[in-house]
Amino acid sequence: MWHSHSQSCSPFCFRYVSVSGYQQANVVILPNHLANDFEAFCRKNPAPLPLLYRSQSGETACPPLARHADIRTDISQYYVYEEGCLVNRVSSLQSYYMVCFYLGCSFGFEGRLKKAGVPVRNVEQGTNVSMYRTAVPCIPAGVFSCPLVTTMRPIPAGMLNAAVEVTYLNPLAHGAPVHIGDPALLGIQDLSKPDYGERVELQPGDVTVFWACGVTAIEAILSSKPSLAFSHAPGYSPSTDHNLELIPLCFLVSHNPLLYSLASQRAVAKIRQLETIIGEDPGQRGIRALFVQDELLRSCLALSHAFSVAITTGFPTHYMHSPPDETDGPPGAIAMATMLLSLGKQVTLVTDRRALEMNRAIIDEAVRTGVLKTAIPLITFEDSGPDSALHFLCHHGDPSKPRYDHLVAIERSGRAGDGNYYNMRGINIKHLVDPIDNLFIAAKDLPGITTTGIGDGGNELGMGKLKEKVTTLMPNGGLIACVVPADYAITAGVSNWGGYAVACGLYLLHTCPSHQRYRKRGLGLENTIPQEQLQDWTANLPSVDKEESILSTLVRFGIRSGKTGHLAMEVDGLTFHPTHSDIITRLLEVTLGSTTPNL
Repeated sequence: MWHSHSQSCSPFCFRYVSVSGYQQANVVILPNHLANDFEAFCRKNPAPLPLLYRSQSGETACPPLARHADIRTDISQYYVYEEGCLVNRVSSLQSYYMVCFYLGCSFGFEGRLKKAGVPVRNVEQGTNVSMYRTAVPCIPAGVFSCPLVTTMRPIPAGMLNAAVEVTYLNPLAHGAPVHIGDPALLGIQDLSKPDYGERVELQPGDVTVFWACGVTAIEAILSSKPSLAFSHAPGYSPSTDHNLELIPLCFLVSHNPLLYSLASQRAVAKIRQLETIIGEDPGQRGIRALFVQDELLRSCLALSHAFSVAITTGFPTHYMHSPPDETDGPPGAIAMATMLLSLGKQVTLVTDRRALEMNRAIIDEAVRTGVLKTAIPLITFEDSGPDSALHFLCHHGDPSKPRYDHLVAIERSGRAGDGNYYNMRGINIKHLVDPIDNLFIAAKDLPGITTTGIGDGGNELGMGKLKEKVTTLMPNGGLIACVVPADYAITAGVSNWGGYAVACGLYLLHTCPSHQRYRKRGLGLENTIPQEQLQDWTANLPSVDKEESILSTLVRFGIRSGKTGHLAMEVDGLTFHPTHSDIITRLLEVTLGSTTPNL
């Protein structure tokens, strides 16, 4: 029935001329009995396969693109697949009784990138764009399943936001990137060897940016092996009817491996509001002097991408009492753990040996009272040699197999420059502190492990990132300043507030389609979150009732307020009502006040 000669697959561009100008579209043609499966496959994987139009069986025109076109003859070359193999090339389709799918193409946004001043390296170099088969599986549907294929365009680091905005406004041309940074995170081992297209050279300062690619459809044909199919690799001119608050912004999350992430302008603005609230200083500790914008945001983004998180807390400031711990830290740690667990992350709590049994009893009580839905593993770290931290953090001490990809310290005693640990009054409490700092020091040199420190005075683990500020601006700073840094240093008037804000920030990212699309590589159904499911998620946020309950539990265990030493419903000398309850209420108002499934 089909008469032509063999040729290897080489993508080319096909355009219809419509009333609105050039409209580009990838074309896949399949037998009738596979049409429903392939449409479902497109719906489940909208980033690589943005479906513009599905024809009726035998329909030769495409009304949304060109009413008077004829798909049988308008393309100069058609590729023919039989049983999943590319076998022929033909110049026309006669006896056409199949279903045609028109899909968006990334070539549609290259002109807009250039107009925005973003260089398009493949055009500059006179090459086709590089396309790579990834290790990321698409969501299967019916007989169709295959890996995601991406295009790669090198973008100058300073122009990432412009590239993200331009392409986000073109959802039918694959939309915003699905990955920015290290190709290995997609399973791409050698950029010099694209699976389709041609090699594109990076220029100094460029970052590799990956968009979902319509060649994924070819992979689907090759893997599903239909008896007969046709394709070519065209593009589409996109739409810009979007709420500007939903345009994503791009943020660097990790240097090793290099990873950027995306979140909508609206979600970013809300997380910045959270950061402002927790930066208030009713206790007049001077914490505002340490503030660095977007540490909360970047930490939340990194935690959103994490799979396994270890959290540590515990500041034995009351060395004259038993227990010596304070009420700041554990509530914030439990609030973060609750949200992380609800997001499907593995969570482990790391504590001092002296406090192991007490903290286990506190966790059990939190489960009993409903503050926690399930118990959290609780472990200790002992320094038994130079490789202790490596073996703790990585399976069998293998740096390529980390147990945790994010460490969080909240109100955790941090090591000072002389190797001791000090409370805010300058009293050495080293005898009460296990060397958990070593984990953060080791993590700095381990790829794939990021760290967060949350503190309110500068002597907490992770605040080493702000050591110079602490030394010069905080009381006793030259003595007490922690020298062990974290990748992100979140400062708060009370450290618990930082933990609450992280939980709220994770919720905002979970309900941000721009971020979730990026985190899922543009795969999976993009339906809005049902209101009832959204309400379920709010139960994982901190609340006045839950935080009052956990504080009451701590007091019953003899744990005292940090500043005053009172065995009372207070943290850092501030009573729960009205100070802490007011902060929690305001954080929730920002998080939930106008949150909808479309955030």
